[in-house]
Amino acid sequence: MKPSKQVKQLYRLVSQLSISSTPIRVIGFLVVLALVWLPIALPLYLWLGTTTSLSVVPLILLYGLFVVGLQIWGKRVHHHSNPLEAHGLVKSAQSLRELLTGIVIGVVSLGLLFGIEGWLGWLGWQVVPLAFWRILLEGFLVGLGVSLAEELVFRGWLLDELRYDWGFSRALWASSFVYAALHFIKPWQAIVNELPSFPGLLLLGLTLGWARLLTKGRLSLAIGLHGGLVWGYYLVDVGDLASYTQVVPDWVTGINQNPLAGAMGVAVLFVIAALLRQLDSEM
Repeated sequence: MKPSKQVKQLYRLVSQLSISSTPIRVIGFLVVLALVWLPIALPLYLWLGTTTSLSVVPLILLYGLFVVGLQIWGKRVHHHSNPLEAHGLVKSAQSLRELLTGIVIGVVSLGLLFGIEGWLGWLGWQVVPLAFWRILLEGFLVGLGVSLAEELVFRGWLLDELRYDWGFSRALWASSFVYAALHFIKPWQAIVNELPSFPGLLLLGLTLGWARLLTKGRLSLAIGLHGGLVWGYYLVDVGDLASYTQVVPDWVTGINQNPLAGAMGVAVLFVIAALLRQLDSEM
């Protein structure tokens, strides 16, 4: 079966973008992705609504289209034989070890953060809920899903797309800034309330990028670290395991109970980043 006229035009557009500058390539890829996704997503939102649990279906569809589009893009624009592997998703025993190592570092780091704050009397521990094992499993799946999706997009595709022309350091700062900024696509009052978390999100993006650099381009350590942090926070937040005593100001422990919006959380993340940079310099 011969490809349709629309498909041929799409392929020509992709080929033209391959010789364009970095911003045009990035925007072009996203525009093509949106043109494919929106005609399907809009009817789904009208049918499923935006306030139910099923409203996540169009977003899952968007990510699925992104993965498919990324493979077409990688082969036609950058001539990768395996685009997902080129962007850091490498299936190997070493990747599994790095993934597990990252999860342990993330969970232990967050555990130490809350443990120190509890020891100092800044928070009090609550009774473990009966549904804790369900929350434990949910948190693991959420952490793994969020980290896999975000790392492939930001520390995989976007970072690589930018570094082709800009080099790694400049690309990492740019992709991390975009990563942090996109967390603020919400109503104005919510942006104002959560703005203190921006430096922490920026540092998180940089840290995860350095994790990829340490593993020679593999995303496994970054996915594990990101997933471990999300998992640990999910357990404390959704499991309602702790409550702050207000002994110190919110900017110390985290505004709106968000560790990334507090000095202590940023300090722990800074230690992780410094250790990754030190290990990379020694290799």
